[in-house]
Formats: sequence, structure tokens, C-alpha cells
Amino acid sequence: MIYELEGLDCPNCAAKIERELKKVEGLSDVTVNFSTRTIDIEQELEGEVVKVLEKIEPDVRLVPENSVTDKNDSDHGDSKFLLKTKLLNIILSAVFLGLGIFLAPKLHGQYEILEYVPFLAAYILAGRDVVQTAFRNIVRGQVFDENFLMTVATLGAFILHQLPEAVGVMLFYSIGEYFQALAVQRSRRSIADLMDIRPDYANLLVNDEISQVAPETVNIGETIVVRPGEKIPLDGEVLEGTSYLDASALTGESVPYRINPGEKVMAGMVNIQGLLKVKVEKTFSESSVSKILNLIQNASSRKAKTEQFITKFARYYTPAVVTAAVIIALLPPLIVPGQSFSNWLYRALTMLVISCPCALVVSIPLGYFGGIGGASRRGILIKGANFIETLANLDIVVFDKTGTLTKGVFKVNDVKPANNFAAQEVLRMAAYAETYSNHPIAKSIVEAYGDTIEKSLVTDYKEIVGHGIMAKVEGKQVLAGNEKLLKSRGIEIKINEDGLVGTVVHIAVNGIYAGRITISDEIRLDSAKAVKELRNLGVKRVVMLTGDTKETAKYVSEALNLDEYYAELLPQEKVEKLEELKGDDRTRYKVAFVGDGINDAPVIACADVGIAMGGLGSDAAIEAADVVIMEDMPSKIAEAIRIARYTKNIIVQNIVFALGVKGIFLTLGAAGVASMWEAVFADVGVALLAVLNSTRTLLRKA
Repeated sequence: MIYELEGLDCPNCAAKIERELKKVEGLSDVTVNFSTRTIDIEQELEGEVVKVLEKIEPDVRLVPENSVTDKNDSDHGDSKFLLKTKLLNIILSAVFLGLGIFLAPKLHGQYEILEYVPFLAAYILAGRDVVQTAFRNIVRGQVFDENFLMTVATLGAFILHQLPEAVGVMLFYSIGEYFQALAVQRSRRSIADLMDIRPDYANLLVNDEISQVAPETVNIGETIVVRPGEKIPLDGEVLEGTSYLDASALTGESVPYRINPGEKVMAGMVNIQGLLKVKVEKTFSESSVSKILNLIQNASSRKAKTEQFITKFARYYTPAVVTAAVIIALLPPLIVPGQSFSNWLYRALTMLVISCPCALVVSIPLGYFGGIGGASRRGILIKGANFIETLANLDIVVFDKTGTLTKGVFKVNDVKPANNFAAQEVLRMAAYAETYSNHPIAKSIVEAYGDTIEKSLVTDYKEIVGHGIMAKVEGKQVLAGNEKLLKSRGIEIKINEDGLVGTVVHIAVNGIYAGRITISDEIRLDSAKAVKELRNLGVKRVVMLTGDTKETAKYVSEALNLDEYYAELLPQEKVEKLEELKGDDRTRYKVAFVGDGINDAPVIACADVGIAMGGLGSDAAIEAADVVIMEDMPSKIAEAIRIARYTKNIIVQNIVFALGVKGIFLTLGAAGVASMWEAVFADVGVALLAVLNSTRTLLRKA
């Protein structure tokens, strides 16, 4: 169950909460999603989570929620109020700081004690929350965080009578925190808007009367009405009406397309024109829109290696810097004659200001989440930050053929009888044998036959995976499948297949070869573009694995200019071939597999990145996949790689920029060259710039 962590606005707090929760039995795999302030836990563990929050972050409350967008408006209002309050405190603090600087020369000497009045007022306004949080954390035994660092540094400056600097550092830290919170809030708002595809209601039609109900309450088989301008609330089939649908929320494509009776629609699409009556085929929890929302919300539970490293790095980095600051404050005055303790203490305090790891802790998760959100806006669902890193480093892309590189729409184009069987009899036997199968090839044979099929005439039906069908039709044993099926039964094929392009189904009746049916499948117009773009992106090899004949595979491979193809493969043989393509331990390649059928699920799960074509893809393939393409366009894979590389580049920029600037200023601070004013830029300025840089991943158009 998904819960919201209300009041969670600090990235270090999120990391701290996650770290403590992982120590609780049953929560070792828990992930705190700072970007959406959510956590996914079992309901019975709610009490354990509350105990942890009360111990380390009492201001954060655990509240159940059905989706991230449920409380969007109220959250936005609360956040705006808090930000306005923070801004007012910053303005008043700046006024008192200016007053203190103006009065300090006049009060110097006899009234020097009065200097502290305006500076203390300014300090309290800007830093009250920081100081309170620091002391609360110290009481709980949690010392090393940004609140502790800023409190020690600024109070130390007060002791050294560096009043303007003490207040200035806290004021500018608060200003940076304000803009950082503003940037994070806007990113969260963008993510919430992105996920605002959840339908609010469904128009249920019962006995010619329409009632407005929650989509969750509608059952499979019931009929709903979708008026112009409304979102389709559930997946189903159009019973009546024609219209144009806007599917941009699901596929990223803005061009509306026409829908007619008998065609499928998905939840989240917007009805633009006519009135539609839709027969519901999936409950809301199984609908397209629900799966998209769940995928986006849960994506952050799979953290990239970079993200995991930075979390651990921040945990040890801050104590290390504090230790170094203590050494710098104490050691030189003790061992070097004539050195001033106050001078080295000032340097140490400057280092504490610089050392806060906020820039990395906030910007990196936000960058990955932005990349995932931006990809989903383009109709590409990436199930975790770890898959962004793998996509960015792909060496080989392997495609299934049917329904992926080809349309998966089969038509019988030739029937060749043998052994005195008539062509129509061959087609009739095949149609009866295939009548219970849902495979596209089987449906094309039944469609080509055209006549009514009496299913009572079919008995002992058995589907042999990777081979075909065996059934009794009017008491006759009929085999319909590939060459392997007939040869396994000792049946000789007497028709030459050389030069045939298309899928061939062989038919045998009572052990006698009756003939073959050739079925063609059209190559997608988008497939050639996909292969070309993958090569332009530097993918080393583009490969096709298929269960189809070698002749058909060769034709498709040559038409698309693929590097390699492997044909007549069973599902387990596809897995074996994929393992070969991955290479050995010395030469290990990152491999993606793209498929759409239920037989592709094992090989999708085996790949470094499994990609499912989600528009027409099977539920099994989509569940097994790490990336789901909502529209049946293979070129979207190249787009996913571009988004992944763009996101990774921004993450690397943030790491290099943050560590580089902090490293330079830590050195300058230790040498006494950088003052606290420069330290503020090194901390707050870097954090703010890194966060703003991360938001580019969410805003990227293509």
C-alpha cells in the first residue's frame, strides 16, 4: 500500500528515514521516494513506520493515499503557505541585518553589546528552524546533518564576533533553501501534472440510465458511456459510436486518431468528438492508466548504482569533513608557534558551511525521477532509475519479429495442397484445428476460411508450444504447425519451401501430409527508422530472434539491414541465444530485448533491459519488461536511449560540478583564502544550481 510522508521536504531526512526503516524486520527493501514523498509498505507495518518517524522525524506524518495526485491541490496550498512564510522571514531578516550593519559603527565601543540586538533578531528569523532541528537531532543522537553544520558554523561566528557573517551565512543559506524548495515543489507539481491522467469518474449505463460512479466500482462486462471531452476511465471495446481520441497522455503522440465500433480503447485517452458506448474489459486496477500511474510512482524504488553510491557517500562524507574541521581548528594553534586559535577556528567553521552534501542528495534522485517522468510523457515507461543507466550504455538491441518489427497482422496468401487433398479442404481442416487458439496466425486462418465453424466437431485439442496444434476434427487426427511438428510425428513434407516468404503452416490429416498454408506479415514502416536511429546512437549490433522460417527471417533482416538474425527458435532457444549475445565475463555486453508476445516474457526477463511493445503487447510481456513502449513504434527505443543518455549526462554534470566546487572551496577554506561568504555559495549556490539542472530532465521535450 502506498503512503504519503506528509511534511517530508528535506532530502537528508528522507535518506535518514529510509536508513532507519531498513533496520526494521520486514522493511529491509523499503525505499523512501523523496520526489513524490511516498513509501510503499504492507499495511500491517504501518505502526512500525510511525514509531521510526516519531523517533527521528516527528514533524513527518504517515498518511495513506490511493495515488500521488489524490491530495495534489491541498498539498500545493500547504506548500505555498509555508514558502510564503519562509519568504517573509527572509525579508524581515534581511531588514534587520541591514539595520545591524548600519548601526554597528555607531554602537561600537560603549554600547557594543547592543550590536547583538538587530543581528540576533535577523539570525532568529532566518535560522530558527535550522537551529531547533539541529538541537532536536542532537538529543536523538543524530548529529551529522546540514542543520548541525550550519548551526555550529554560525554560532561559532557569533563567538568570534563575526556578527554580519554569522547572520549573512544563515540568511543566504535560508534563501538557498527557499529557492531549492521552490524548485523541488515545481518539479513535484510537474510530475503531478504529468500523472494527472487518472479519470475521476465513469458514466455507468444500466437499463438505459446513466449514473456517475467511481471507476474502481465498475465491473468487467458492464457498459460505460464516454461523452466528448471526457477521459476514458477503463479499458474496453467500443460498442457504439465513432470519434477521434487523444492518446497523448499514454503514447506521447499528439495527433488524434479515429476510433470505430469493435476497436479497443484504453483508460486515460480523451474522447474528442462523438459519444461512445464502451464494454469494459478490465477492472480499473488492471487498466492502462492504473498501470502507468503505478509504474511512475514505484519507479524510484529501483535506484541506480550512482544514486546508491551518493547516498552512502553522503553518509560518510559529512562526518569526515567535520573531523577534518576539528583537526584544522585545534592542531595548527597547538603545534605551530604564534598561530591564532580564532583564525584557525574561523577556517574550520568555513569548511563546515561548505561541506553540506545537499547538492548531491537532492539533485541526483530528482534528476533520475525527472528522466523517468519525461520519458513517460513521451509514451515510454521506465520502471526504475537503474534501467536508465543500462539504457544509456546499451551495446546490442535484439528484436522479436512478429508484432515488433512486423505489424503482427497476418493474412493467408497461398494454400498449396498435396496428396490429392483439395485446397479448400486443407484450409477447412486447418481452420477447425486452430479455432481455439488466440494466436494471430490461427485467427488469420479462421478468417480466411470464412464459413461458420462448429466447435463441437473439434475434440482432443492440444497446443504444443513452439510447434503448433494437434486436434481431432470429425474424428480425424489433424496436425497444424511448423516443420518440426510434422517431422516429430514421422510425417514427410513433400512440398519444396525454398524461396517462400512468409509464415508456413503445414497440415497433416491422419498421418498423411495434406499441404501447406503460407501467411504473410507486413513489416512496420517505423522499423527501418528504428534500426537506422539505433546505429546512429552507436549501438554495436541490431539482431532479430524469431520462431519463423529462415526464409522469412532472411527477407525481414535484409529489408531492415539487420546485423544478424536467428530463425526457427523455440522460446527457450531465444533465451539461450540471448545469453550467447551477452558474451562471457571478459567481454560482457549490455543487451536489450524488444518483444510483445506472451512467449517473449522469458527472454524479456533474461535481458539486461527487457522492453515490451505495450500498445498491443501481452500482459505477461509488459509485466516482465523493464521498459514499456505504449505505442507500437520500434523507433521509440532509440528515443528511450536518448532520454536515458540525456538524464545520465545531467547526473554526471551535477556530480562533477558539486564535488569539484566543494573540493576547491574546501581547500581554499582550509588555507584561509575563502571566507564564509564564499562558503555560502559553495553550499547553497551549488545545491540550487544542481537542482535547477536536474529539472531539465523533466522538461525535455524529445
